[in-house]
Amino acid sequence: MTLSRREALARLGGLGVLGAAPGINAVMSGRPGQGLAAKGDFAIPDGITYINSAYTHPMPVAALDALRSWAEFRARPGAVSAPKPLLDIKAEFARLINAKDSEVCFVPNTSTGENLVVNGLDIDYSTQNVVTDALHFEGALLHLLSLKARKGLDLRIVKPKDWRIDLADMEKLVDRKTRLIEVSAVAMDTGFEHDLKAVSDLAQAHGAYVYADIVQAAGNTPIDVKASGVDCCACSSFKWLMGDFGLGFLYVKEELLDRVINRTQYGYYQASALESHYLPGDAPGEFPYSWELSPSATGHFEVGTQAIGAAHVLSRSLPYIRKLDPERIRAHRQPLLRKLHAEMPRLGFPALTPADCTSALVSFSVKDAKAVRDRLARARVNVRVSERYIRISPSVFNDLGDVDRLLEALS
Repeated sequence: MTLSRREALARLGGLGVLGAAPGINAVMSGRPGQGLAAKGDFAIPDGITYINSAYTHPMPVAALDALRSWAEFRARPGAVSAPKPLLDIKAEFARLINAKDSEVCFVPNTSTGENLVVNGLDIDYSTQNVVTDALHFEGALLHLLSLKARKGLDLRIVKPKDWRIDLADMEKLVDRKTRLIEVSAVAMDTGFEHDLKAVSDLAQAHGAYVYADIVQAAGNTPIDVKASGVDCCACSSFKWLMGDFGLGFLYVKEELLDRVINRTQYGYYQASALESHYLPGDAPGEFPYSWELSPSATGHFEVGTQAIGAAHVLSRSLPYIRKLDPERIRAHRQPLLRKLHAEMPRLGFPALTPADCTSALVSFSVKDAKAVRDRLARARVNVRVSERYIRISPSVFNDLGDVDRLLEALS
């Protein structure tokens, strides 16, 4: 019995099956006082001002409907028809970042993607080093620091100046023994943006590779992995891809597969062909199964069933993002960011985010976090307030009126 990957996916609910993505609402053009998209495209309750999409982005109503249909089918198979075939989600994401379909695979989250890259590089801990910066994602830093503690990794961390990472400071730490430069395209706490092309050029000049965490950029900012030169990047989908927990993407440059970044785990999803040799009528074989591993990113990094419910969400949210256009999304938020930069310091919240950053999140220092949380809760304004900073992350459904409600609550 031979089971192709396409057949296996079809039996598991069609994660890779081609199909249409109906139900996407029409996109509104941005006008003063309005979001780029209709607020009705999302199910945010009346009276709630949600400017916290860097934490978790609401899924579009159309995506919610797709998830509900999948859940109904899972709960009552036979009584409820299977949802319509899904979009080819990997191809859609590849299109979003200008990658080849074969260079993209599923991962359950960003951290898994980072682990697969670092572990697959076969770093020589006795001679090679890894360079990163203090604004990089905390989970990735924990991973790298654990390698430093357990295996003696020479880990070099660039410290920020004025909440920026200066490329000149990074240059001082990179040498011919650098195996990897690892950064966040957008810093999760402050919104600082790396120039990925400059980082990639630095790495290539020293024979190193670049991994970028793009979870705070993918879906809200144009990304071109070819133009930037990054070797690998990963993201979850529950933030700016407007998806759900449990499914994300890993990109690895095609020429690095099996030449630089190797497989570190194995499973049947990696097989391009899988043939059994023990059932009646099977061709004889020495072992119960024979197989061929796919040369694609999927064949290197996927081992088993993915979160199919989350895939149904992405089958609606990814075309929605493409229709809105990440360039328009970035442009839409700039007046909101400018107003926050102008008004928040006047209210006693000094900026942590450099004023020229265009990313989708902006942060300010907080002195009395509890008082700020209480004010925002009474005003029903949802942003992230940590003990030291307030982070505001406007999306396509936000407008200047939302910013005004936030500022009024803090006045």
